[in-house]
Amino acid sequence: MTEFLHKELSEAILKVFYEVYNELGYGFLENVYQNAMYIELKSQGFKVEAQKQIKVYYKNELVGNFIADLVIDDVIIIELKACDTLVKAHYAQTLNYLKATNIEIGLLLNFGEKPEIKRLIFTNNRKD
Repeated sequence: MTEFLHKELSEAILKVFYEVYNELGYGFLENVYQNAMYIELKSQGFKVEAQKQIKVYYKNELVGNFIADLVIDDVIIIELKACDTLVKAHYAQTLNYLKATNIEIGLLLNFGEKPEIKRLIFTNNRKD
């Protein structure tokens, strides 16, 4: 059942991803794609937060923070890449963002020579 969590929102985001990719192509820095995604998602009425700071705790102690590229409607984290191909570290990074928040869906989107998408799920019932 969780594979369909926020399915409609995920699909809308992916449409925006392809629209931005088709318009800009590959070869720009990540922040160019982030800005374009932000503009397009906002224009479609979504609540979008760019470069959102999220605190990370260890045993109830603040140990650091990370910056999420985009957070959509408080339920999906988007991690953007502009590299040749996604690697395990990118998946781990996105999964850790989910573990550190109440957000359960992460979209890892790569604006490489070939567009890549990975949808990651880490449900809240698995979090401490």
